[in-house]
Amino acid sequence: MGISELFREKLAVVNIGVPLFFNDLEKQGHEAVQVDWTPPAGGDPRLIAALERLEAVSGRIEEANRQTFEIINAAHPYLEGIGTARDVIPGLEGRMLLHAGPPIAWPRMSGPLRGAMIGAILYEGWARDASEAERLAASGEIAYSPCHEHGAVGPMAGVVSPSMPVFIIHNRTHGNYTYCTINEGLGKVLRFGAYGPEVLQRLKWIETELAPTLKKALELSGGIDLKSIIAQILHMGDEGHNRNKAGTSLAFRALAPFMVQTGVDREIIRKCLVFIDKNDHFFLNLSMPACKAVLDAASGVPYSTLVTTMSRNGTEFGVRVSGTGQAWFTGPANIVEGLLFPGYTAADANPDLGDSAITETAGIGGFAMAAAPAIVQFVGGSAPDALEYSKLMYQITYGENGMYTIPALDFRGTPTGIDVRKVVESGILPNINTGIAHKDPGVGQVGAGLVKPPRECFEKALLALAEAL
Repeated sequence: MGISELFREKLAVVNIGVPLFFNDLEKQGHEAVQVDWTPPAGGDPRLIAALERLEAVSGRIEEANRQTFEIINAAHPYLEGIGTARDVIPGLEGRMLLHAGPPIAWPRMSGPLRGAMIGAILYEGWARDASEAERLAASGEIAYSPCHEHGAVGPMAGVVSPSMPVFIIHNRTHGNYTYCTINEGLGKVLRFGAYGPEVLQRLKWIETELAPTLKKALELSGGIDLKSIIAQILHMGDEGHNRNKAGTSLAFRALAPFMVQTGVDREIIRKCLVFIDKNDHFFLNLSMPACKAVLDAASGVPYSTLVTTMSRNGTEFGVRVSGTGQAWFTGPANIVEGLLFPGYTAADANPDLGDSAITETAGIGGFAMAAAPAIVQFVGGSAPDALEYSKLMYQITYGENGMYTIPALDFRGTPTGIDVRKVVESGILPNINTGIAHKDPGVGQVGAGLVKPPRECFEKALLALAEAL
């Protein structure tokens, strides 16, 4: 077709990049499609060079990512018991406190993490009051270490102290174990930095009554299949991070028959069942270590560019990648955008906090929001937004989960296996839904919302992979 004939036809115009031409056509009443486009890796020469270096060994990377993804799909976590943290968590000894996120020392800790540390010191009886606990926390006599470096995870502040009871999760496919404390509920709780008398009383009740009862029940149960429960909850309106109503209900059904067989005093059993029933987030502290068990098994595969950890301590956001093992790549934690409880404003919110992004790392949580459209009532947005959030995540992941599927997407597997290369090249960041803690110690939760990691984490990881390979 000649150029003169071309302009006699109705044109289908696609404009890529700068929208000036598209805007002019639209003003003149012509149909056109605008394609948002930016250079790969934002045009950064260092990152483009790193992507090219990785492309040179793409065959090895593809094989490593296939292997990593197969490990993730094959993993099968079970809840097998409850133990005391100091007795079961590797490396937790003496006056050590575990926390969420990458490594951090007291001077750089955020308000809610400091509050949780103060509460844990009081819980352990290492100090008589909050002032003494704060002095001890800053003295250098307390060792601080990330949960993730001990096979554990903790929501929000994530603090685990030696005397706390923890769930024991066993990945029966690969043999590794993970750990997490028992969820306290919402509001003024330790994980959000609160440490008042009611917080400590609840923790002691969990230690002395709830945990022993659950431990006996789990001994009778032979273990509870968490992978199957997570697969079910995605068909029941949960996404396994900020919405856990179905998960808690299924856990209740799995535990209750064994709890009544334990021989524990009936009044204690009644209190335990009421506590679980009224705590919609009870299952969060099971979905998190289940995801951790899956991803720990997939860590350390040479050449793999898939992310095995996303976590934040309220100051920094950190990621770890299978091919670089236990190395952390960090950037400043972002502010969560969402819905705040009455009486609070954005000025009250602490930056992003917690190990719970392990759910998104494993392909649920914010990556499975299409399965839980009602979550937007808690974190903000609309039901169509929930669908789009999940669809977008397929662009930065290796594949679709073989067990976890989304009914609203015609039972498509959840987007799983965040690929550092795809994140950097596309500029699309993982979507995380999460709670919001008050920036000051001792206050607690003030809302929930959506957040993205800092781009810097993935850029650092990409550069390290390129250097190593």
